[in-house]
Amino acid sequence: METVEQNTLENNIGKTHNVSGSLAVIDALLSEDITTVFGYPGGAIMPIYDALYDFNDSLNHILVRHEQGAIHAAQGYARVSGKTGVVFATSGPGATNLVTGLADAQIDSTPLVCITGQVFAHLLGTDAFQETDVINITTPITKWNYQVTDANEIPEVLAKAFFIASSGRPGPVLIDITKNAQLQLFDYKGYRQCVHVRSYRAEPIVRNEYIEQAAKLINEAKKPFIIFGQGVILGNAEKEFLAFIEKAGLPTAWTIMGMSAIPTNHPLGVGMLGMHGN
Repeated sequence: METVEQNTLENNIGKTHNVSGSLAVIDALLSEDITTVFGYPGGAIMPIYDALYDFNDSLNHILVRHEQGAIHAAQGYARVSGKTGVVFATSGPGATNLVTGLADAQIDSTPLVCITGQVFAHLLGTDAFQETDVINITTPITKWNYQVTDANEIPEVLAKAFFIASSGRPGPVLIDITKNAQLQLFDYKGYRQCVHVRSYRAEPIVRNEYIEQAAKLINEAKKPFIIFGQGVILGNAEKEFLAFIEKAGLPTAWTIMGMSAIPTNHPLGVGMLGMHGN
């Protein structure tokens, strides 16, 4: 972690610790090895775009024509690359245009970090121009969301956002940053990647007795049948899963999101279930 901090400060920002919240956002992306960002600029997120301008060689920004296009593109990027997709959008209608993509990413377990601009903190709750309560709007369709009103929070909050989005069952996270926090200068002490969040268990506890109980149920079943989904793919468990069904001789069906975890012409495969399946 010490090496990460040194590289971050010296290579990305320089030796001064007095930086803006916007620059801290950019540095967080670089520290998380993000190379591509999808977005559409607007007034409330313009300070972050100003900071982004100096990092064209490190961050490739894909300018879309609509914020919904940005989040759907980030979903596709995340699913193909295996990395966390990153989206920039402005406040109000910019943020609400992300809703469909957030809901889709939540249902399909796609890791996203969406960073939205917000009006100045002292204007929150006043029906200011393009102010929308994006936190309450997106709470049901995000894995986690948070509103930053002070630049000092940015490094820790973004580290937590990337950890939550990509760990366990992946999903979308939205971080709403007020404009004053983007402009605020603060004593930046470096970026530390998050590896643990209290009360959040990214991986389930697997005990041998659980496996033995499952094996007993399968062995005693008269007509055992496996239905699997995307969890096999997200867990990189395709080889282990195939060995399991072949050893037990289990007929197997997949959900639409589980397709491709095993060869579709495998003799134990019986096809896809669901509304568009068997």
